[in-house]
Amino acid sequence: MLVMIGLLIVIFSVFGGYALAGGHLLALFQPIELLMIGGAAMGAFVIGNDWRTIKITLKAVAATLRPTKYKREFNVQVLSLFYELLTKIRKEGMLAVENDIQNYKESPLISNYPLVQNDPKIMEFIIDHLQIIVTGRVDIHQLDEMIDVDIETYENETEIPIGTISKLADGLPAFGIVAAVMGVVHTMESMSQPPEVLGSLIAQALVGTFLGVLLGYGFVAPFAVALEGKRNATIKILQSIKVLLLAAASNTTPSIGVELARKVLFSDIRPNSTELEEILQGVKSGGATEHA
Repeated sequence: MLVMIGLLIVIFSVFGGYALAGGHLLALFQPIELLMIGGAAMGAFVIGNDWRTIKITLKAVAATLRPTKYKREFNVQVLSLFYELLTKIRKEGMLAVENDIQNYKESPLISNYPLVQNDPKIMEFIIDHLQIIVTGRVDIHQLDEMIDVDIETYENETEIPIGTISKLADGLPAFGIVAAVMGVVHTMESMSQPPEVLGSLIAQALVGTFLGVLLGYGFVAPFAVALEGKRNATIKILQSIKVLLLAAASNTTPSIGVELARKVLFSDIRPNSTELEEILQGVKSGGATEHA
Protein backbone atom coordinates (compact mmCIF):
# COMPACT_ATOMS: atom_id res chain seq x y z
CA MET A 1 0.00 0.00 0.00
CA LEU A 2 2.79 2.43 0.93
CA VAL A 3 4.57 1.59 -2.32
CA MET A 4 1.54 2.63 -4.35
CA ILE A 5 1.10 5.79 -2.29
CA GLY A 6 4.75 6.66 -2.84
CA LEU A 7 4.48 6.15 -6.60
CA LEU A 8 1.41 8.39 -6.73
CA ILE A 9 3.26 11.10 -4.78
CA VAL A 10 6.13 10.94 -7.28
CA ILE A 11 3.75 11.14 -10.24
CA PHE A 12 1.63 14.02 -8.92
CA SER A 13 4.65 15.96 -7.64
CA VAL A 14 6.62 15.81 -10.89
CA PHE A 15 3.85 16.04 -13.45
CA GLY A 16 1.63 18.24 -11.28
CA GLY A 17 4.49 20.67 -10.69
CA TYR A 18 5.21 20.74 -14.42
CA ALA A 19 1.56 21.50 -15.18
CA LEU A 20 1.38 24.21 -12.51
CA ALA A 21 4.44 25.84 -14.03
CA GLY A 22 2.52 26.17 -17.29
CA GLY A 23 3.91 23.12 -19.05
CA HIS A 24 1.81 21.03 -21.42
CA LEU A 25 1.52 17.44 -20.20
CA LEU A 26 0.86 16.18 -23.70
CA ALA A 27 4.40 17.19 -24.66
CA LEU A 28 5.73 14.65 -22.16
CA PHE A 29 3.79 11.81 -23.74
CA GLN A 30 6.48 10.28 -25.93
CA PRO A 31 5.80 6.55 -26.41
CA ILE A 32 8.76 6.16 -28.77
CA GLU A 33 11.13 7.47 -26.10
CA LEU A 34 9.58 5.09 -23.57
CA LEU A 35 10.00 2.23 -26.02
CA MET A 36 13.69 2.95 -26.47
CA ILE A 37 14.40 3.44 -22.76
CA GLY A 38 12.20 0.64 -21.44
CA GLY A 39 13.12 -1.80 -24.17
CA ALA A 40 16.86 -1.22 -23.79
CA ALA A 41 16.61 -1.55 -20.00
CA MET A 42 14.65 -4.80 -20.22
CA GLY A 43 17.04 -6.16 -22.80
CA ALA A 44 20.03 -5.38 -20.59
CA PHE A 45 18.20 -6.94 -17.65
CA VAL A 46 17.67 -10.17 -19.58
CA ILE A 47 21.26 -10.23 -20.87
CA GLY A 48 22.74 -9.75 -17.43
CA ASN A 49 20.70 -12.34 -15.54
CA ASP A 50 19.71 -15.98 -15.76
CA TRP A 51 16.11 -17.24 -15.51
CA ARG A 52 16.47 -17.98 -11.80
CA THR A 53 17.52 -14.40 -11.04
CA ILE A 54 14.80 -12.96 -13.26
CA LYS A 55 12.11 -15.01 -11.49
CA ILE A 56 13.47 -14.13 -8.05
CA THR A 57 13.53 -10.45 -8.94
CA LEU A 58 9.99 -10.38 -10.33
CA LYS A 59 8.71 -12.25 -7.28
CA ALA A 60 10.54 -9.85 -4.96
CA VAL A 61 9.09 -6.80 -6.71
CA ALA A 62 5.59 -8.23 -6.31
CA ALA A 63 6.31 -8.80 -2.60
CA THR A 64 6.96 -5.07 -2.08
CA LEU A 65 3.32 -4.39 -2.89
CA ARG A 66 2.25 -6.39 0.17
CA PRO A 67 2.53 -4.90 3.67
CA THR A 68 5.22 -6.26 5.97
CA LYS A 69 4.11 -9.11 8.24
CA TYR A 70 6.73 -8.50 10.90
CA LYS A 71 4.94 -6.06 13.14
CA ARG A 72 4.44 -5.98 16.88
CA GLU A 73 1.77 -8.69 16.94
CA PHE A 74 3.99 -11.08 14.99
CA ASN A 75 6.89 -10.47 17.37
CA VAL A 76 4.66 -11.05 20.37
CA GLN A 77 3.50 -14.36 18.95
CA VAL A 78 7.10 -15.48 18.33
CA LEU A 79 8.09 -14.66 21.91
CA SER A 80 4.97 -16.28 23.32
CA LEU A 81 5.40 -19.43 21.22
CA PHE A 82 8.94 -19.93 22.40
CA TYR A 83 7.99 -19.19 25.97
CA GLU A 84 5.59 -22.13 25.79
CA LEU A 85 8.15 -24.32 24.03
CA LEU A 86 10.92 -23.45 26.49
CA THR A 87 8.60 -24.05 29.43
CA LYS A 88 7.56 -27.44 28.06
CA ILE A 89 11.19 -28.41 27.42
CA ARG A 90 12.25 -27.34 30.89
CA LYS A 91 9.46 -29.30 32.59
CA GLU A 92 9.26 -32.43 30.41
CA GLY A 93 12.54 -32.60 28.54
CA MET A 94 13.53 -31.92 24.95
CA LEU A 95 11.70 -34.94 23.54
CA ALA A 96 8.41 -33.50 24.79
CA VAL A 97 8.30 -31.07 21.84
CA GLU A 98 9.28 -33.64 19.21
CA ASN A 99 5.69 -34.23 18.08
CA ASP A 100 5.04 -30.47 17.93
CA ILE A 101 8.06 -30.11 15.65
CA GLN A 102 7.32 -33.03 13.36
CA ASN A 103 3.64 -32.11 12.96
CA TYR A 104 3.73 -28.38 13.49
CA LYS A 105 0.70 -27.78 11.26
CA GLU A 106 -1.45 -29.89 13.58
CA SER A 107 0.31 -28.99 16.83
CA PRO A 108 -2.16 -27.53 19.37
CA LEU A 109 0.69 -25.52 20.90
CA ILE A 110 1.91 -23.95 17.66
CA SER A 111 -1.63 -23.49 16.35
CA ASN A 112 -2.16 -20.90 19.08
CA TYR A 113 0.17 -18.62 17.10
CA PRO A 114 -1.24 -18.51 13.54
CA LEU A 115 0.91 -15.59 12.33
CA VAL A 116 4.04 -17.62 12.99
CA GLN A 117 2.59 -20.96 11.91
CA ASN A 118 1.48 -19.55 8.54
CA ASP A 119 4.84 -18.00 7.70
CA PRO A 120 6.74 -20.65 5.66
CA LYS A 121 10.16 -19.00 5.95
CA ILE A 122 10.02 -18.50 9.71
CA MET A 123 8.58 -21.96 10.39
CA GLU A 124 11.21 -23.63 8.22
CA PHE A 125 13.92 -21.79 10.15
CA ILE A 126 12.43 -22.74 13.52
CA ILE A 127 11.65 -26.37 12.72
CA ASP A 128 14.97 -27.12 11.01
CA HIS A 129 16.99 -26.05 14.01
CA LEU A 130 14.64 -27.42 16.65
CA GLN A 131 14.94 -30.83 15.01
CA ILE A 132 18.71 -30.63 15.34
CA ILE A 133 18.39 -29.59 18.98
CA VAL A 134 16.01 -32.46 19.76
CA THR A 135 18.33 -35.05 18.23
CA GLY A 136 21.25 -33.69 20.24
CA ARG A 137 23.59 -34.05 17.27
CA VAL A 138 25.40 -30.73 17.84
CA ASP A 139 26.63 -28.77 20.83
CA ILE A 140 25.59 -25.16 21.40
CA HIS A 141 28.67 -23.71 19.68
CA GLN A 142 28.05 -25.74 16.54
CA LEU A 143 24.39 -24.77 16.65
CA ASP A 144 25.32 -21.09 16.96
CA GLU A 145 27.56 -21.35 13.90
CA MET A 146 24.96 -23.33 11.96
CA ILE A 147 22.26 -20.73 12.59
CA ASP A 148 24.60 -17.93 11.55
CA VAL A 149 25.33 -19.74 8.29
CA ASP A 150 21.58 -20.13 7.66
CA ILE A 151 20.98 -16.41 8.25
CA GLU A 152 23.95 -15.50 6.06
CA THR A 153 22.56 -17.67 3.26
CA TYR A 154 19.25 -15.85 3.52
CA GLU A 155 21.07 -12.50 3.35
CA ASN A 156 22.91 -13.57 0.20
CA GLU A 157 19.75 -14.88 -1.46
CA THR A 158 17.76 -11.73 -0.77
CA GLU A 159 20.64 -9.54 -1.93
CA ILE A 160 20.20 -10.90 -5.49
CA PRO A 161 17.01 -8.97 -6.40
CA ILE A 162 18.18 -5.87 -4.52
CA GLY A 163 21.41 -5.75 -6.51
CA THR A 164 19.64 -6.51 -9.78
CA ILE A 165 17.06 -3.75 -9.33
CA SER A 166 19.71 -1.25 -8.19
CA LYS A 167 21.76 -1.89 -11.33
CA LEU A 168 18.66 -1.52 -13.49
CA ALA A 169 17.85 1.80 -11.80
CA ASP A 170 21.41 3.04 -12.33
CA GLY A 171 21.23 2.14 -16.01
CA LEU A 172 17.94 3.87 -16.82
CA PRO A 173 19.34 7.44 -16.84
CA ALA A 174 22.03 6.29 -19.28
CA PHE A 175 19.38 4.77 -21.54
CA GLY A 176 17.52 8.09 -21.27
CA ILE A 177 20.62 9.82 -22.60
CA VAL A 178 20.78 7.29 -25.44
CA ALA A 179 17.18 8.11 -26.36
CA ALA A 180 17.96 11.83 -26.14
CA VAL A 181 20.98 11.47 -28.41
CA MET A 182 18.85 9.56 -30.91
CA GLY A 183 16.39 12.45 -30.79
CA VAL A 184 19.16 14.98 -31.40
CA VAL A 185 20.36 12.93 -34.38
CA HIS A 186 16.84 12.97 -35.75
CA THR A 187 16.68 16.72 -35.20
CA MET A 188 19.97 17.33 -36.99
CA GLU A 189 18.83 15.36 -40.02
CA SER A 190 15.68 17.49 -40.10
CA MET A 191 17.38 20.89 -40.21
CA SER A 192 15.49 21.78 -43.35
CA GLN A 193 12.24 21.81 -41.38
CA PRO A 194 10.73 25.07 -40.03
CA PRO A 195 11.68 26.25 -36.49
CA GLU A 196 8.45 25.05 -34.87
CA VAL A 197 9.10 21.50 -36.10
CA LEU A 198 12.71 21.59 -34.92
CA GLY A 199 11.58 22.87 -31.52
CA SER A 200 9.19 19.96 -31.18
CA LEU A 201 11.92 17.48 -32.11
CA ILE A 202 14.35 18.96 -29.56
CA ALA A 203 11.65 18.79 -26.89
CA GLN A 204 11.07 15.13 -27.67
CA ALA A 205 14.79 14.45 -27.35
CA LEU A 206 14.98 16.16 -23.95
CA VAL A 207 12.02 14.14 -22.73
CA GLY A 208 14.18 11.03 -23.19
CA THR A 209 16.70 12.28 -20.62
CA PHE A 210 13.87 13.31 -18.29
CA LEU A 211 12.14 9.94 -18.49
CA GLY A 212 15.36 7.99 -17.95
CA VAL A 213 16.19 9.87 -14.76
CA LEU A 214 12.61 9.81 -13.47
CA LEU A 215 12.13 6.09 -14.12
CA GLY A 216 15.52 5.23 -12.61
CA TYR A 217 15.40 7.24 -9.40
CA GLY A 218 11.69 7.89 -8.96
CA PHE A 219 10.25 4.47 -9.78
CA VAL A 220 12.80 1.64 -9.95
CA ALA A 221 15.41 2.51 -7.29
CA PRO A 222 12.80 2.82 -4.48
CA PHE A 223 11.86 -0.83 -5.03
CA ALA A 224 15.42 -1.85 -4.14
CA VAL A 225 15.21 0.24 -0.97
CA ALA A 226 11.85 -1.31 -0.08
CA LEU A 227 13.26 -4.82 -0.59
CA GLU A 228 16.24 -4.00 1.58
CA GLY A 229 13.90 -2.84 4.34
CA LYS A 230 11.92 -6.08 4.14
CA ARG A 231 15.12 -8.11 4.20
CA ASN A 232 16.41 -6.27 7.28
CA ALA A 233 13.11 -6.82 9.07
CA THR A 234 13.25 -10.55 8.36
CA ILE A 235 16.89 -10.80 9.44
CA LYS A 236 16.04 -9.10 12.72
CA ILE A 237 13.31 -11.68 13.38
CA LEU A 238 15.70 -14.53 12.53
CA GLN A 239 18.33 -13.11 14.88
CA SER A 240 15.76 -12.94 17.66
CA ILE A 241 14.70 -16.54 16.99
CA LYS A 242 18.37 -17.54 17.06
CA VAL A 243 18.56 -16.33 20.66
CA LEU A 244 15.48 -18.40 21.49
CA LEU A 245 16.88 -21.50 19.80
CA LEU A 246 20.13 -21.19 21.73
CA ALA A 247 18.09 -20.77 24.90
CA ALA A 248 16.27 -24.01 24.09
CA ALA A 249 19.56 -25.82 23.49
CA SER A 250 21.12 -24.56 26.72
CA ASN A 251 18.00 -25.10 28.88
CA THR A 252 17.87 -21.40 29.74
CA THR A 253 15.05 -20.19 31.98
CA PRO A 254 12.08 -19.39 29.64
CA SER A 255 11.57 -15.85 30.94
CA ILE A 256 15.27 -15.03 30.54
CA GLY A 257 15.45 -16.52 27.05
CA VAL A 258 12.40 -14.57 25.89
CA GLU A 259 13.70 -11.34 27.44
CA LEU A 260 17.05 -11.72 25.67
CA ALA A 261 15.25 -12.33 22.37
CA ARG A 262 13.01 -9.30 22.95
CA LYS A 263 16.05 -7.03 23.15
CA VAL A 264 17.15 -8.06 19.66
CA LEU A 265 13.94 -6.72 18.11
CA PHE A 266 13.47 -3.12 16.99
CA SER A 267 12.21 -1.07 19.92
CA ASP A 268 9.12 0.32 18.16
CA ILE A 269 7.68 -3.11 17.29
CA ARG A 270 8.39 -5.04 20.47
CA PRO A 271 6.67 -5.06 23.85
CA ASN A 272 8.50 -3.39 26.71
CA SER A 273 9.58 -5.49 29.68
CA THR A 274 6.40 -4.78 31.66
CA GLU A 275 4.15 -5.59 28.72
CA LEU A 276 6.11 -8.76 28.03
CA GLU A 277 5.66 -9.91 31.61
CA GLU A 278 1.90 -9.37 31.35
CA ILE A 279 1.81 -11.22 28.01
CA LEU A 280 3.70 -14.18 29.46
CA GLN A 281 1.37 -14.26 32.44
CA GLY A 282 -1.47 -14.55 29.93
CA VAL A 283 0.36 -17.42 28.23
CA LYS A 284 0.78 -19.18 31.57
CA SER A 285 -2.91 -18.91 32.29
CA GLY A 286 -3.90 -19.87 28.74
CA GLY A 287 -5.09 -16.38 27.89
CA ALA A 288 -4.48 -14.17 24.87
CA THR A 289 -1.02 -13.98 23.45
CA GLU A 290 -1.29 -10.34 22.47
CA HIS A 291 -1.26 -7.46 24.86
CA ALA A 292 -3.36 -4.52 23.82
